[in-house]
Amino acid sequence: MQHPGFFRRGDPMSVQSIVTAVGAELSVLSDGVTEIDDLRALNDASVTHLSFCTGPRYARELVATNAGACLIKRRDLSLMPKRVVPIITDTPHRAFAMAIGLFYPSSLQPEATAAMADGRLVHPTAEIADDVTIEPGAVVGREAKIGEGTTIAAGAVVGYRVFVGRDCYIGPAASVTHALIGDRVTLHAGARLGQDGFGYAVSPEGHFKIPQIGRVIVGDDVEIGANSTVDRGFLTDTKIGEGTKIDNLVQIGHNAVVGRHCIIVSQAGIAGSVQLGDFVVMGAQSGVVEHVKVGDGALIAGMAHVKNDVAAGARMGGTPARPFAEWAREVAAVRRLGKNSRQAQT
Repeated sequence: MQHPGFFRRGDPMSVQSIVTAVGAELSVLSDGVTEIDDLRALNDASVTHLSFCTGPRYARELVATNAGACLIKRRDLSLMPKRVVPIITDTPHRAFAMAIGLFYPSSLQPEATAAMADGRLVHPTAEIADDVTIEPGAVVGREAKIGEGTTIAAGAVVGYRVFVGRDCYIGPAASVTHALIGDRVTLHAGARLGQDGFGYAVSPEGHFKIPQIGRVIVGDDVEIGANSTVDRGFLTDTKIGEGTKIDNLVQIGHNAVVGRHCIIVSQAGIAGSVQLGDFVVMGAQSGVVEHVKVGDGALIAGMAHVKNDVAAGARMGGTPARPFAEWAREVAAVRRLGKNSRQAQT
């Protein structure tokens, strides 16, 4: 059965209603009667959806979009396909964030994770399979589902409508919201899944919070270390592929897609909308900049920081990251310079 979702969507509304609410304008007033029932990214939108475009960087996605309407700057109107209603605004990202609040009014304050007002910690609507262990102090929220053989350790929180598969272990004081978790998944103590992604529309007037209405999807046989965090998606889902192993103190940002059987070592950071292929290895304290793609089997050395796409099988080191052999030669050259300088001084 399809998951019912974590956020309640409001009624459809006309483009004109959206324009008025977000302070935008229409170039053709008759376009205001077009009805919109949801919001999507450009490459995922259909004729009843609102999307947004922040500039020519996304021209390819804009040309191909099937969105019914799109928030866009006046200077970029020439990029807009004729089949899409343009909604003109100087701040399309901020306007889109405001539109999310129109369609998902509860998105800035998600459903409470506490089970019952009377103090009961397991909500009666939660579906608990056979042979599940729920330790003292653990909370299981409304309409959550826990698969057989799973343990919810002391002080852990499983939130509203969260799904946890079979033979999982949700460690002490871990929290899981807005997430669907596969079988045989281990979350160690203090792991955090499904909290807000770090998204703001920045302007001279201040930082406008962008509601995050995506989810976290975790495949089978994943392990996530103590105090690691996985943010839920903005519009699309944050995904962790099956068999991936994540160390302690790792941060995975919203919309990130981590492939199958990856190894991500302590204090690594993966920014929003990063895509890691299968069998990628990230060393300790390494990082990947937002929207970057890392190919299958690539290795990112410890403390390396990736700012451009990485080919499958590549070995990268340094900051900014470059091919490992090149980086190693540079390090050796600097070491020789230092040695020669010391010898010259003596």
